[in-house]
Amino acid sequence: MKYGIAVFPSKKVQDVANSYRKRYDPHYALIPPHITMKEAFEADEEEIENKIIPELSEIAKNTQPFSYGVYKVSSFSPVTNTIYLKIEPSEEIFELNDKLHAGELPDEKDFSFVPHITIAQKLSDEEFSDVYGSLRMLKFDLNDKVDRFQLLYQLENGAWSVYETFRLGKG
Repeated sequence: MKYGIAVFPSKKVQDVANSYRKRYDPHYALIPPHITMKEAFEADEEEIENKIIPELSEIAKNTQPFSYGVYKVSSFSPVTNTIYLKIEPSEEIFELNDKLHAGELPDEKDFSFVPHITIAQKLSDEEFSDVYGSLRMLKFDLNDKVDRFQLLYQLENGAWSVYETFRLGKG
């Protein structure tokens, strides 16, 4: 089965992201706005229960909640026509990402970690140019707190569902 790890932002940040995702993100119905902390990986039930969940519990217990800001959009162009809300880089978010790729956890990273919340993807070149051109002029002033992360699993229809939630700093 496919699993992944994500942080879901507050409703306020999700509402802002969804105002764009509704129109520009074909994955809108499959998963709420999120920060991907670990790309999809394969694991079986036994690995999840006996290795991965204990490891994630330990990581959460030893990680304190932290805040982040979103002030603008950016894109992964020219690699893909993906537009996202840019998470201001912080030591804490990179440390959490590193922890989630160590120990018992699979360590396949296809890309270097860029903290973000996708708001548009799979756009044609022309559509990308128009949408990004207007969105990058916008200024955002969103501040949010990370106090948990979720282990997700993928359903047969491609949607993602929460398997377990891990609260930061809780013994």
